[in-house]
Amino acid sequence: MKTIKGPALFLAQFAGDAAPFNSWRSITKWAADCGYVGVQVPSWDARLFDLEKAAASKDYCDEVKGVAAEAGLQVTELSTHLQGQLVAVHPAYDTQFDGFAAPSVRGNPKARATWAVDQVKKALTASRNLGLTAHATFSGALAWPYLYPWPQRPAGLVEEAFDELARRWLPILNHAEDCGVDVAYEIHPGEDLHDGVTFEMFLDRVKGHARANMLYDPSHYVLQHLDYLANIDIYHERIKMFHVKDAELNPTGRQGVYGGFQSWVNRAGRFRSPGDGQVDFGGIFSKLTQYGYDGWAVVEWECCLKHPEDGAREGAAFVDAHIIRVTEKAFDDFADAGTDRAANRRMLGLGD
Repeated sequence: MKTIKGPALFLAQFAGDAAPFNSWRSITKWAADCGYVGVQVPSWDARLFDLEKAAASKDYCDEVKGVAAEAGLQVTELSTHLQGQLVAVHPAYDTQFDGFAAPSVRGNPKARATWAVDQVKKALTASRNLGLTAHATFSGALAWPYLYPWPQRPAGLVEEAFDELARRWLPILNHAEDCGVDVAYEIHPGEDLHDGVTFEMFLDRVKGHARANMLYDPSHYVLQHLDYLANIDIYHERIKMFHVKDAELNPTGRQGVYGGFQSWVNRAGRFRSPGDGQVDFGGIFSKLTQYGYDGWAVVEWECCLKHPEDGAREGAAFVDAHIIRVTEKAFDDFADAGTDRAANRRMLGLGD
């Protein structure tokens, strides 16, 4: 067993144009003041991080780590959630997702996908330059619009989508292998990899690639009514990253999992700050510790009610209170009888 590292904070939801959220130096100091010892970095946000420089220059990466260290922080992982989304986009979402891309490739789905693949590869190279071992991303989605089987899906449609998804990701996974970095897909509605079954469908097609792994976020499982504790039992060997995000699902006579097209605050399923929802984090931290997860516990603040800065401060204390410092001895060592093999055989009636 190993002690989970943390608390850490995903900075994507906090970066902004106003101080202290508008520069790497000021946001790391703010995060440290909130009680964090690590930060997960959105690679697309140039206010905090220059991905091109990080992929090309270890010296720049050392500067990034140095500024974090001055604040008492470590860089835990880089994220390409937005770029990973663009590796595979169904045409129905072209307009909505186009804003995630560089202006030069907007309106050109083929060029956008090529750009996205290059971005994720650069982030993996940058992760290596930073000395990191895991990278957070989304899988993108081609089959998602056909999630509900009405009208009846044509035979082979989903299989074709997953074949193509694997074809696009395999070169990235091979680059991840070269970099010594695990790709941790956030298992998330809106992605083709949104539960255990779909992850396995993808994993089969990349032939069980060692670098194809999971970012475990229980909030997305609560909203799907999925057993998030059993999920750890099944997939613990593939869980390389952990987002501490809470959620609640309160179905009514009017709406359930799908939410009736309502805003987040009016949905039956909604995200909450850590400790304010229904997730059994005691059970999660216990299972991850039991299985030897030695990565970071990263707060991803998303709440439809609470102010983000309050959520950040409370989240650091919440994670700190849940991390289990693992024991180096058994609780009943005091009762050790100190027996040997001969004594054991006598106790079993087997003689000397």
